[in-house]
Amino acid sequence: MLQYFENLESGINNAIKENPESASARKRYTIEIARLGKRLYSDTDRKAWAGALVPFDLLNTMGVTSCYAEFMASVLVSTDIGMELLENAEQTGYASDTCGYHRAIIGAAHKCLMPIPEFLISTTSPCTGGQAVLENLARLFKRDLFVIHIPQDESDQSVNFLADQIEDMVEFVANHTGSPLDKNKQCKAIENTNKAREVMSDVYNLAKQVPSPANGRDLSNFGIVMPLFFGTEAAVEIAQFYRDEFKSRINANNSGVPGESLRLMWLQNRIQFKNTLVKMLESEYKAAIVIDELNDITWDPIDPNDPYVGLARRSISSPLHGTAKRRIKHIIELAEAYRIDGAINPCHWGCRQGTGARGLIDSSMKEIGVPVLNLEVDCVDRGNFAEGQLITRIEAFMEMIESHPSPWKK
Repeated sequence: MLQYFENLESGINNAIKENPESASARKRYTIEIARLGKRLYSDTDRKAWAGALVPFDLLNTMGVTSCYAEFMASVLVSTDIGMELLENAEQTGYASDTCGYHRAIIGAAHKCLMPIPEFLISTTSPCTGGQAVLENLARLFKRDLFVIHIPQDESDQSVNFLADQIEDMVEFVANHTGSPLDKNKQCKAIENTNKAREVMSDVYNLAKQVPSPANGRDLSNFGIVMPLFFGTEAAVEIAQFYRDEFKSRINANNSGVPGESLRLMWLQNRIQFKNTLVKMLESEYKAAIVIDELNDITWDPIDPNDPYVGLARRSISSPLHGTAKRRIKHIIELAEAYRIDGAINPCHWGCRQGTGARGLIDSSMKEIGVPVLNLEVDCVDRGNFAEGQLITRIEAFMEMIESHPSPWKK
């Protein structure tokens, strides 16, 4: 995997060197992902596996290279060994209808393709399956696990409860690394996070333009991956690349999808391996995916001198945390802000968020005149991906949207 990330970085850099005009925000973003992967698989960096809602700003500040397990799974399944890892997990006892992200991670761990961390940090949200995987990895690697319990409500009592746990996490990390948190570095890191937050907000607002400067690939997985870089200058730079690129497109009257005629929302997970669905939507229907559910700023700027409460509020504010009612409210707000014509919901196999709320999301969106296409799909297991059938369903959905007026044009 180290070679994979090295080749990814060098390949993009060489392409930009040969053709400087090809340097895009997406390529700059991918370079930082490759650099993160290199650090994870290096022999020098301190490493930790974590849950998706862990405050990575603090880990980055304390010199710990980390990512959530599902991120690494999405990388692994995009390689030639992806299917082998999923099969290996099934051979060790994981059912084939459980979450493919988690099967991929377990399969990789048993194949010794997951670097052994110094410790692990899990969160009880948004996924209990993800927490269970980290518990299994902790036993497999014989490493300590710190569990962060994220409350379901946003009361001051719950926020303070979570803030205390985050402070305990900092002590846990310091005990394992021998390096306490430097307060000056902490302030700088939170300032970087706030700057990234501000610029990301600008990026999302630019994407709301009609037509949108964003295409279906630009911001794919952006809102869930960017937190891995929070606290660093790289997070600010990535967001600035996107803001500058989107502004340039708007000033030149260039839309992300030339001739944009339909605007779509993508719910929760993107499909992590190569497929033709997004390309088909753009080329055949001039349909732009202008918003992913997780591409949003749901939290206020954080006090650099007293960050724990702000970090706690940010974790609790995640769209995938809390009740289905709150999640649906957020989806509807995005639908209205981005003036979408329809939403695609890949109901990822074995996922509570992907399948449990589908009926509620569908009925609630219909109330505002926005249809939803629920796809039965595994976002990481290409063995459970019937592309031909999915294309047929998408074609019927798009034709239906085309025949009905947009709720924003009535």
